Amino acid sequence: MAKEKQGGAAYSVSGKQIISKVPGLQAVRFTMAPGESTPWHYHSEVTDHFFCLAGPMEVHLQGPGGVVTLACGEECTVDANRVHRAVNPGSGVVRYLLLQGVGEYDFIAAPGDAS
Repeated sequence: MAKEKQGGAAYSVSGKQIISKVPGLQAVRFTMAPGESTPWHYHSEVTDHFFCLAGPMEVHLQGPGGVVTLACGEECTVDANRVHRAVNPGSGVVRYLLLQGVGEYDFIAAPGDAS
């Protein structure tokens, strides 16, 4: 189980593997068991590019609120400063590749469900 503590938000997911990391850009592969999710958060500079490898998975958004459901092979983008979280809503394992950039990476915790 991969445990994260970023910007005061502690959470754990089944797996997190950094594929590549260079200044201003990183690629990370996540694995989430049923019911796992990342906390509500945002990034001040980087855009998140989600690529679903095994799903379905959901990307929950605030400002305005909404849910994007991704099946295997689908993708979505979350711009910098938009509050979001990734969720495994199903009974199977979710895997996704997260490409983050371009800019300085940060992880800023945000209150949930403030759509």
